[in-house]
Amino acid sequence: MQLFYGVPEDIENWMRLVNQISWNFPGLETQEKLDDYKATVLRFMGKRQAIFVKADDEIAGVMLFSKGHNMICCLGVSPDYRRRGVASMLMDEALRNLDRTREISVCTFRADDEKGVAPRALYEKYGFIEDALVEALGYPNQKYILRPIGPDRCTNS
Repeated sequence: MQLFYGVPEDIENWMRLVNQISWNFPGLETQEKLDDYKATVLRFMGKRQAIFVKADDEIAGVMLFSKGHNMICCLGVSPDYRRRGVASMLMDEALRNLDRTREISVCTFRADDEKGVAPRALYEKYGFIEDALVEALGYPNQKYILRPIGPDRCTNS
């Protein structure tokens, strides 16, 4: 498996994966919403804030992150590649690119949502903690935050 930064030439393969997993993501229910998402991905690609993992000549996982908002915006992994380290590869790279001296945020499914089991476990593994209950795209979510690492914090690792 190998990690890449997305470029416009990757968009069709990226969207092939997204179409495969869109049933699991609020906000991707219609072709119009998928087209909007595609345009968003292309914008993120232009800013080098779209990454993916390729395995067996196909995209196994995708992530969008925002340096401006210091947040993880979107993470999706193919069912064929779950529990094989794809999400961790994406998280490691995103965290290398985000400002660890500032709070990093992500919104995911709430604790009582079965869709939230795997993503919540991943974010908690990286030290994210629960924050506010929010709504995103008309769907109940939970904000998670990763506290800043600064001179006043112990950074032995």
